[in-house]
Amino acid sequence: MSVETVVVDVDPYAAAPTSTIETFDWQASPDGLATRRQLRALGLRPGGHDPVAQLRCRACLTRPARTCTRMAYLYRIDLALPVRPMTLAKEAALDRAMAQRSTCPKCRRRFHYCLPLRTVGSCLECAEGIPADPNSYTAPPAGHDLAA
Repeated sequence: MSVETVVVDVDPYAAAPTSTIETFDWQASPDGLATRRQLRALGLRPGGHDPVAQLRCRACLTRPARTCTRMAYLYRIDLALPVRPMTLAKEAALDRAMAQRSTCPKCRRRFHYCLPLRTVGSCLECAEGIPADPNSYTAPPAGHDLAA
């Protein structure tokens, strides 16, 4: 008895087949389905369930023959789970990440917005001499003043 091997050519970069789930036009989805943002507004998350339908964008509403590139997936609300609460460890990790993005590496000031560190490499005051508004940043931490 011989075993026959079947070889299938698979393109890992090809778009996933979307014909298996139903497609709705903009603002025409049935009750009981919601996008991720709508679920988040309700305090829910998909909870590991796959989308059951997809929603075409508003631009594709007037052009039905167009292939939509901005699909929104729809999830069942009854299968959604509550959003996990923010823990202190998560909050501290997010604060460290945001501090990294909003702290100038040269003057060590922490701004209230993300700095262009990839392109400029520092705050605009350090890079170009443009004075920063004192209300837009937090002063760098003071030096070590302890005797020990």
